[in-house]
Amino acid sequence: MGRPASAEDIPAVALCLAGAFYDDPRWRRWTFPDEDVRASGLLPLMTLMAELGQGGEESTRMTEGAGAVTVWTPPGARYGEPGFDDRIDEAMKALFGPRASEIHALWERFAENEPDGRYYHLEWWATRRDRRGEGLGTRLLREDLERVDADRLPAYLESTNPANIPRYEALGFRAMGEFAAPAGPTITTMWREAR
Repeated sequence: MGRPASAEDIPAVALCLAGAFYDDPRWRRWTFPDEDVRASGLLPLMTLMAELGQGGEESTRMTEGAGAVTVWTPPGARYGEPGFDDRIDEAMKALFGPRASEIHALWERFAENEPDGRYYHLEWWATRRDRRGEGLGTRLLREDLERVDADRLPAYLESTNPANIPRYEALGFRAMGEFAAPAGPTITTMWREAR
């Protein structure tokens, strides 16, 4: 069902991510509270995220037409190719101006809350808005988790939307903790034991 995404798939992956996260509590209410800025800025930001998912040892997988997408960082790897920090800093300044430092501080909170050890990190899981409700994203993620299980390693993620927590729990993830941005949404860290 799923396949690795190539560099040629980046525009379709970015569209899937931007559509899926458009109404997400973190992205809508806190990161992009101005809808005009969100409408113009979320796709370029997600294009950068899709490009970074192609660098190094990261693994981006997708269904046909990028109806659903997963982006993983395998054990021992780092999300984004060399230069990730510089590219993110440039994008943050261009999109958010004086608020860039506040958003960068939240990125740092993500990094501070990552557990130690060897595990697969689910960076992004998205289903295109016009494909929601078909089970497409869940089937792709189950397929990915079979690969994780074959390596007998745990998996980790951060949920930015409380509505998604039961979906992750149904796949074997359990809440570990929480953190938040100042006056921002709560982000739940989740862990799935090795199987």
